Amino acid sequence: MNWGMIGAGVVMGIAAIGSAIGIGIAGQGAIGAWKRCYLNNKPAPFLLVVFAGAPLTQTIYGFLLMNTMRTSTADPLFLFGLGIACGLSMCMSAVAQGKAGAAGSDALAETGKGFAQYIMVVGLCETIALFSMVFGMIVC
Repeated sequence: MNWGMIGAGVVMGIAAIGSAIGIGIAGQGAIGAWKRCYLNNKPAPFLLVVFAGAPLTQTIYGFLLMNTMRTSTADPLFLFGLGIACGLSMCMSAVAQGKAGAAGSDALAETGKGFAQYIMVVGLCETIALFSMVFGMIVC
């Protein structure tokens, strides 16, 4: 059994699970915010789609790291551990993004202001996944 290849697959899978959870959380926030806009006869900001879709990028990061791991000559058990650790950090980054995106959707729909500040917080959550991917690629 090649533990390194299992680790490469795991990083992609766990990151994608996080993306799905994060999109679900952010999507609920966006839908609820749109509903309130419609009920109050306010314009429903299309920008809420940005918040809802932000956690999708962790799947891409997991895919990129997976491809680097597939061609690595590092110790297979190290790659297995790296796949689990990086996959989990990407997963949690996506979940955090989803929560921040849901809050950003609520705030933007309510006030019509602050998009730049809200998206910065979502971007900070994104940074964890980016660091995990890049540092993982470096050590491969």
